[in-house]
Amino acid sequence: MHAWALSGAVPALLAMWYVDRLDAKRPEPRWTLRKVSIAGALSVIPVIIIELMLLALAPPEGTYANAIWQGVLVAAAVEEMAKVLCVYWLVWHTPEFDERLDGIVYAARAGLGFALVENVLYLAQASSSNEFIRIYILRAVLAVPGHAIWAGVMGYWGARKRFDNAGPGLPGGYLAAVAMHGMYDLAIFLGPPLRADGYSGLAGALLILPLASVGVGALLLRGMARRALHADDAAEAAALGLQH
Repeated sequence: MHAWALSGAVPALLAMWYVDRLDAKRPEPRWTLRKVSIAGALSVIPVIIIELMLLALAPPEGTYANAIWQGVLVAAAVEEMAKVLCVYWLVWHTPEFDERLDGIVYAARAGLGFALVENVLYLAQASSSNEFIRIYILRAVLAVPGHAIWAGVMGYWGARKRFDNAGPGLPGGYLAAVAMHGMYDLAIFLGPPLRADGYSGLAGALLILPLASVGVGALLLRGMARRALHADDAAEAAALGLQH
């Protein structure tokens, strides 16, 4: 299975192509896009180290407190912070970041760089072909786009604050991303303690939350991208009018 694990890069690469198409009118420099994606991929290393340190401090395994700790703090908070830092350190203060839609594009790129490496690592741990296929499909449909969506929402609010002085900015966008990502993971981590207490039905019902986090999040981000593009078009038209 290890050799085939590299195919886990394909969903993230396809998602990168789709995100880039959103910005087809005024595309970003290819190297800048790649740089942010590479940073997102490399951020997996410090994220793993930090998460392992936090897991060593986690409440007892199989408890509700442990589920919250792992789902919200260890996974969501740490991973979304890595994406924020990739965008802020690499492109936030550069001339290339000159439009509202850029916030979505660069943040989603950072998220997909992270998702690419994470996906390969998960697939490399599959113990059978059936498990490999199950992980591949579930992550390609949910986790990989999820990383782009959560980061993209964060990038949108950061850009809105920067260009329009509106919305919660990067800090608020980060909290929104953590909430969406945390909802996804918390529903999964709550499964074992709920089943142990005899609430298997509730554990199963909670699995709708990852679907909602990605599905509703995709619709939300789509609307944000349209609003950002419309505002960017209006700003460009106004600038051209002034030049004339």
